[in-house]
Amino acid sequence: MDGVLLRSAGPDDVPALVRFGEQVVPAHYAPLIGEAAARAQVRDWWRPEQLAEAVAAGQVVLAEDDGALVGMAQRGRWGADDVVWKLYVHPDQRGAGLGPRLLAEVTRGLDGGRVLLEHFAANERAAAFYEREGFVVDHVETSAVGDVVWRVRGA
Repeated sequence: MDGVLLRSAGPDDVPALVRFGEQVVPAHYAPLIGEAAARAQVRDWWRPEQLAEAVAAGQVVLAEDDGALVGMAQRGRWGADDVVWKLYVHPDQRGAGLGPRLLAEVTRGLDGGRVLLEHFAANERAAAFYEREGFVVDHVETSAVGDVVWRVRGA
C-alpha cells in the first residue's frame, strides 16, 4: 500500500479507466443487484466519452501501484452540491486504507459545503465505509434493481 500513488487522471488514462470499470464493477455488483444490472452499471456510467469529460474537468483521481490502476474516484456537481460519483478500489487493495485516501483526494479543495454520494442499500460494506468517513443518510430512492442510499457530509 505504501507504494500506491494518487494522481489526477489525464486524457491518456481514459482507456485504463474504462478497463478498470469493466473488470471491477460487474464482479462487485453482481451479488448485490444481479448480473444484468451490474453490467448495466458499466454500460451506463463507464463510457469513454463520459470519463474523458470528467478527466478533462479535473474530476478524476486514480490510484496506481507500480503503474497498475488499483483504484479511482470521480466527483462532479449536482445542483448546488458536490457529489462523489465513483469510488472504487480493486479487490486486492481493499481494507488497506486506499478508500479513505481516494475520498480525501477527490474531495480536497471543495468549498466545504455539502458533499453527496450514493450506494446501493445492499452494499453493506460501502455503507459502513461511508459512515466511518462521516457521511450520514440523507434519503433513500427506490430503483428497479434495489434501493439507493444517498449520503451527505458537511453543511
